[in-house]
Amino acid sequence: MGVSRTAISASHRWVRPVGYAAGASVTVLVMTLVFSFLAARSDEREARKPAATAPAQWQRPVVSEAGLAERSGVRIQHVALSGGGGLLDLRFQVVDPDKAAAVHDLATPAAVVDETTGLVVNQLLMGHSHTAPFKTGVTYYLVFENPGNLVQRGSDVSVLLGNAQVEHVVVE
Repeated sequence: MGVSRTAISASHRWVRPVGYAAGASVTVLVMTLVFSFLAARSDEREARKPAATAPAQWQRPVVSEAGLAERSGVRIQHVALSGGGGLLDLRFQVVDPDKAAAVHDLATPAAVVDETTGLVVNQLLMGHSHTAPFKTGVTYYLVFENPGNLVQRGSDVSVLLGNAQVEHVVVE
């Protein structure tokens, strides 16, 4: 004795709709978990935003670009992103080697400050810094780590070199 064909087809009639409902339930559950995870990460990023102003110990006398050459012996060539945005390349030309020595004074380390967020970018890539005497007319560079790619192309930054800072330098 076997099961009749009518009994088998009646029991299969509900299999497909039940399968669709189960699949839809799993999809909704997965999407809910993904959106919850993304929302938590977004909240975490908001909590890590830097302060809007640079710490007082980083502030230096504000000068024009010409004033920087007079005070620190260097002229800014450019500030640009490199390394996929993870690095900030600061190029400067020496106009007075004696004054330019202040660029590497430990009391006034070089830095770039994002004027929108107040983020102080001061960690040199692999700690690299020029150590030989500067020469007039030569362009030198400092490459800073740009944590989290927070400084963006088009950002206004303040460049701190020696005991002076130039504001509103646009990042290339």
